Amino acid sequence: MTGKPCPSIESPAPVPVRPLRLGTTSYIVPDDILPNLRHLSGRVDDVELVLFESDESSNLPSPGDVAEMGRLAREAGLSYTVHLPLDTRTGCADEAERAESVAKCLRVVQLTTPLAPFAWIMHLHGDRRGEPPTDEPARWLRQHRRSLQELLRAGIEPSAICIETLDYDFERVAGLVNDFDLAVCLDLGHLLVNGRDVAAHLDRWFSRARVFHVHGVRPDGTDHAHIGYLPDGLLEDLAQRIAALPVADARVVTLEVFGEDDFERSMEVVQERMAPWLR
Repeated sequence: MTGKPCPSIESPAPVPVRPLRLGTTSYIVPDDILPNLRHLSGRVDDVELVLFESDESSNLPSPGDVAEMGRLAREAGLSYTVHLPLDTRTGCADEAERAESVAKCLRVVQLTTPLAPFAWIMHLHGDRRGEPPTDEPARWLRQHRRSLQELLRAGIEPSAICIETLDYDFERVAGLVNDFDLAVCLDLGHLLVNGRDVAAHLDRWFSRARVFHVHGVRPDGTDHAHIGYLPDGLLEDLAQRIAALPVADARVVTLEVFGEDDFERSMEVVQERMAPWLR
């Protein structure tokens, strides 16, 4: 099980013609994933598949749906980033829950491998929200380390796993990222809403950041709003950094919004502030 397609499966993702691939989420119109992909076809380069699986509900696609996703990707020149399930606790003290969290991630990887994802996005959740994420940092890191070892033993390439910046100081998991040679998903909206220095994080992690989640923060503190709320110059700085890379070192910039209004306004801002780097 790897981040590359099996030899018998045609890769849906074309070689990018520029290093910046613009994406958004699979929840823009109030419908299932396939109607969203059809709605977004021709407008973005990448779609973040936001998948979940719980006792109450699941949106995991069927093998037939995955085949259709591959066909749509080939037709529209799409790539996919796959967000591993949010309801996982790969660092928790309860061993059964930790193991089931790993199994849940592996089920999604197994299902979506035929799509040759550009990356799998992973949260290393804390025992609670905020800073600090746990009262037992040694145990928390040890359990996350064990979970990552199990994921990698299943054949996932380290560079295909992007650890996302959440609501705690990302330096807490820097050792895991470096030790396993993982990639990073820099979520600029998360950094902003938690009052962190975005430029410093770009300097620190840009070389490992294969995916960037961008979304604005409303005056009331609500994030995942349209990117018109982002500070002046931030999008331009990000686009310039990526544009300086060779095409073979492509990065995905995901407009991580969840609705038509925020998506359409974000696309207007993209044209106003990022167009020179999208040609």
